[in-house]
Amino acid sequence: MKKCSILLALSFFTIGMVKAQEKEIDLFSVPLSNPNSPGKLVVNQISGSISVEAYEGKEVIVKATVSEGHGDCGSCGKKNSEDSKGMKKISSSSLNIGAEEDDNVVQIQNELWNKKTDLFIKVPKDFSLKLKTINDGDIHVQGINGEMEISNINGHITLESVSGSVLANTTNGELKVSFNSISTGKDMAFSSFNGDVDVTFPKSLKANVKAKSDMGDVYTDFDMDISKNEPQVDKNNSSGKYRVKVEQWVKGTINGGGPEMLFKTFNGDIMIKSK
Repeated sequence: MKKCSILLALSFFTIGMVKAQEKEIDLFSVPLSNPNSPGKLVVNQISGSISVEAYEGKEVIVKATVSEGHGDCGSCGKKNSEDSKGMKKISSSSLNIGAEEDDNVVQIQNELWNKKTDLFIKVPKDFSLKLKTINDGDIHVQGINGEMEISNINGHITLESVSGSVLANTTNGELKVSFNSISTGKDMAFSSFNGDVDVTFPKSLKANVKAKSDMGDVYTDFDMDISKNEPQVDKNNSSGKYRVKVEQWVKGTINGGGPEMLFKTFNGDIMIKSK
């Protein structure tokens, strides 16, 4: 088993007024222990976008765009002019991003928590993904074939021309997925809190569907066999309480049924499409 670690630490110094700007940087390429076998990419960062694209190579290539400087910030007390003692401010910003590879699993560590860092990553097509960002960024994936676990808090998730299986969740943003093909027998889940959920599957999809939108509607162009929502009875024998409720979930089967496909949003519509 081969293990490879890469640590990149860069510093930029600017004299004068600090202005918000972006620096585009070619970071590094990470070789794989088994370049002819599928791999996995793990990225977890605080602020910024994550873009992952499939390519024909056998390494993981990482680039970044870093937002430099804070500009005027009344809430944080930072200003881009001279300080109170009349001295000119010197901007010192460091980029500290590392990568570790172990048996085809590549982990990207971004230790910047107070600067927006947009990561642009190329991986071989057969790659699983575990991606998470929290603030000020979207997640975009294109052309990947593998198991994908995608999480965002304040941003959109877009997966284009992917194959395999997906578990995707965002809190404040839209979720859009387009499959070329799907893994047989894999349960999947797609959810947002504030945003539409839009997922396109091959026409051959076989699935048990469970969908719910509190403030929106559920749409599909599949011929779905909808199940009747039967009242659920909850009787507590010890207290004598008897409670009946009807769930708001839309349940049904596509092409005779199969793995569970869960779709959920609070404020938005759900669209289950075929192609």
